[in-house]
Amino acid sequence: MQTTKVGIREFREHLADYLESKTPVAITRHGSTIGIYVPTKPTPSQADLEALRVAGERMQELIAAARTTEDEIVADFKRARREQRPLKG
Repeated sequence: MQTTKVGIREFREHLADYLESKTPVAITRHGSTIGIYVPTKPTPSQADLEALRVAGERMQELIAAARTTEDEIVADFKRARREQRPLKG
């Protein structure tokens, strides 16, 4: 995970922006890190949860319509990933 490094004054001046960010911030004073702000994931809204539920139901419908299973989809995905990897050597 990438971390943004900023001085304490800049952090203070742009606090609202850093609080909205999804990137951790290393806060420095005279070049030395004195603290790290690690943002947390916001609680999903009821609308987000409902949209996720509907998407899950739709995915199940698509899987059934394709006459396949989740396990077959996962196996196909793993196979495709293996085929895309460059050979070591």
